[in-house]
Amino acid sequence: MNALQTFLAMGGYAAYVWPAYAVFFIVLIADTVAPRLRRRRVLMELRARLARQSVRQERKSTSTSPSP
Repeated sequence: MNALQTFLAMGGYAAYVWPAYAVFFIVLIADTVAPRLRRRRVLMELRARLARQSVRQERKSTSTSPSP
């Protein structure tokens, strides 16, 4: 158990080492998650734009079609 405590104390530098590890892992996770969230948002925007565009085209085609 003493070896574990010595390791966790990091030779007296634990106050600097462990926060550095925490920041590293937070940045690593953010660097992985952010592009996925951005991709999801862009895909949703593109789908909405495509839906609006198709509605506009339908309106345009029905308004310009000749009446019998």
